[in-house]
Amino acid sequence: MDTSNGPDDVVWDVTYACPLRCTHCYSESGRRPSRQLGHQDMLRVSDAIISLRPKMVSLAGGEPLIVRGIFEIAERISQAGIAVVVYTGGWTLRQDMLDERIDPLRGIAVSLDGATARTHDRIRGRAGSFDRALNALGLLDRAAAERAARGAKPVKFGLETVVVRSNFDHLPEICATIAPRFPRLSLITFGACVPTGLATREGFAEHELLTDEQVARLADPEYAGWLQSKAPSSVEVSTTDNHLEMLHPDHVRDGIAPLTLVVEPDGEVRGMPTYEGTVGNLLDEPAYVLWERSVARWTDPFVTETLEPVRTMAQWAAAARRIDYHFGSAEVQARIDRRPAFAG
Repeated sequence: MDTSNGPDDVVWDVTYACPLRCTHCYSESGRRPSRQLGHQDMLRVSDAIISLRPKMVSLAGGEPLIVRGIFEIAERISQAGIAVVVYTGGWTLRQDMLDERIDPLRGIAVSLDGATARTHDRIRGRAGSFDRALNALGLLDRAAAERAARGAKPVKFGLETVVVRSNFDHLPEICATIAPRFPRLSLITFGACVPTGLATREGFAEHELLTDEQVARLADPEYAGWLQSKAPSSVEVSTTDNHLEMLHPDHVRDGIAPLTLVVEPDGEVRGMPTYEGTVGNLLDEPAYVLWERSVARWTDPFVTETLEPVRTMAQWAAAARRIDYHFGSAEVQARIDRRPAFAG
């Protein structure tokens, strides 16, 4: 695996502030300090990310749309020739955001974790979040139509579902009944919930992480094709079991592990994208130095020993807890200890 050219993708969780309280939240956003930088330091982190020359930067969180100046950040990265995508829960998306400020974006993804308000709102932890997500999709759909009518640069938008046991059966309905409501929708992504953050806690694997049979089905091209047949022909449907996110030693050795760098809100760089533990801060050290340290973590003997025997989702969750506690700071360990067990 050639990592000498830097990461292909950078995910920057620009804030841990969030109006939602998702049961599976990868970053525990809304439950911890936001750690959001001031605008000038955000520009410095942007420049450090640009120096890595990734193909794409994803602005996530938390909720990135509550960050003042987020579109200036996006423009700075986009002007460097790097694609920028924003991931949002949709709660804070407003009409006034959908003017020229979104020009720098390659796309916007809205999280939708169920075909009904009951399921989506339970997973997202806040009543009304389903309606807010649909409203955001409607705003994006109208904005896409208006931009097309005046010949402006199109900004693609899609919906993304974190697939857990309690919404697995909703996937056909999302394709067949939700997608047609938004004629300009271009993409639906169904990704298996990754055991990271709150999705690693005790009880979650037993109650909400997909069963191994469901994971196999999600990875089956025939199942993906069946879901595609339910959606409008203009919408691309993709499914993934997200197993490559594990950074299993086999995947690293075979050169198929994703070349992704994850940056925390304050510029700290994670050693491994889906696990706790950082290797330095982009405000203090050159980005390539931190990328090299990150890559080195992937073959750390403790990581290899812990992940080598993993074959199931439950085993992955247990391995993630072990890695998080091993590499996490005392502050991280204390946060892990405070996590409530998931009771279903």
